[in-house]
Amino acid sequence: MAKKYWLMKSEPDVFSIDDLKKVKKEPWDGVRNYQARNFMMKDMKLGDEILFYHSRTKPMGVYGLATVSKEAFPDPLQFDEKSKYFEKRATKEKPVWYCVEVAYEGHFAEPVTLEAIKAEPKLSDMAVVQKGQRLSIQPVKANEFKCVLKMAGYKK
Repeated sequence: MAKKYWLMKSEPDVFSIDDLKKVKKEPWDGVRNYQARNFMMKDMKLGDEILFYHSRTKPMGVYGLATVSKEAFPDPLQFDEKSKYFEKRATKEKPVWYCVEVAYEGHFAEPVTLEAIKAEPKLSDMAVVQKGQRLSIQPVKANEFKCVLKMAGYKK
């Protein structure tokens, strides 16, 4: 199966690329959107590459890279009654929410800002630049992924 590419958004005051660098691997938990959940459950595979995007900050943009280090598993927060992500419908036998584990791959020297992404004609179809697109997990085409890496001056 061919490798897939993703853009995953996180607010840096909640969980940043710096946080991921410190912990090395982390479950991408707390996602409560069915389309994003389905991407994790059905489409994201071990080794898929991720553009780590900081949202709700200045500047918004891609700050680095991660990879999928563990495929979908039940989000443990749905079973924690003290968590804001608790899901009373969920049982261990029938979980509602899933997550993947992501691993740190690297920082960009400078972020590839949303403004720069919007200004690049090769990225005009990228989901993150589409009006009304707020999904926290978005598929990215291979050529878009490579273009963002080139804009960042990032060598793999």
